[in-house]
Amino acid sequence: MTAETSQTLDRGVRVLKLLADSERGLTVTELAARLEVNRTVVYRLLATLEQHGLVRRDLGGRVRVGLGVLRLANRVHPLLREAALPALRGLAEDLGATAHLTLVDGADALVVAVAEPSWTDFHVAYRTGLRHQLDDNAAGRAILAARALRYGGHYGDRPDGQPDPGFTVSGPDERSGASGAAAALPGLTGIEGSVGVVLLGGMVPERVGPRVVEAAAQVAEALR
Repeated sequence: MTAETSQTLDRGVRVLKLLADSERGLTVTELAARLEVNRTVVYRLLATLEQHGLVRRDLGGRVRVGLGVLRLANRVHPLLREAALPALRGLAEDLGATAHLTLVDGADALVVAVAEPSWTDFHVAYRTGLRHQLDDNAAGRAILAARALRYGGHYGDRPDGQPDPGFTVSGPDERSGASGAAAALPGLTGIEGSVGVVLLGGMVPERVGPRVVEAAAQVAEALR
C-alpha cells in the first residue's frame, strides 16, 4: 500500500531539484512546463519557498536556488564527511598523500573532508573548510572538466591530443611546492564534487591518477 503524500510538498521539492540542476536558473514558464502545472501553481510554490529563503529571483526574472539552502547544506556536510572518510583514508594510506573530498558551494570549491596518511614522515597539511576558486587547483578543475563533458564540451586541452583520462593534475604550487590530482564524483544528482590528493614534490606518479578515479567512484557509491 502506497503511503499518502502531500502533492504541494512534492511539487516544492521538485522545484528545488530542478533549480539545483540548472546553472542559469529557470523562468516561471519553464518551471510550469517541467512540473506540468499552470503558472499560478508555480507562483504560489515560489512565494512559499522565497519566504524561507530557499529560492530567489534575479533581475532578469529567472529563479535560482536561494541562500537558505546553504544553511541546510551545512547540516549535511558532517554526514557527507562520515560517508566519505573510509575511502579517503584508504586513498591516503595507499599513496602516502593527503586525501580530500571537495564539493561545489555556490561559485567556490569547499573542502569538506580530509584524511592524512599515518605512516609518512612528512605530508601536506590540508584544512577542512578551505574554500577556493574552482580553477585554482586539481580538485576544482576536475569538477569543471566533468561539468564541461556533461554539457558536451571540454575543459582544457591535453598536449598529446589523447582522450581525457578521467582525472586532473596540478602543480607544483609556487608557494608550497605541492602537486595534486583529483577526479570528479561520478553519477551523482544534485552534488558536484571531486576526490583528490595533495602530494609533496613536483611530479605526480603515474599510478596516482587511476587510484584517485577509483576512490572517487567509491565515495560516490557511499553517497548514493
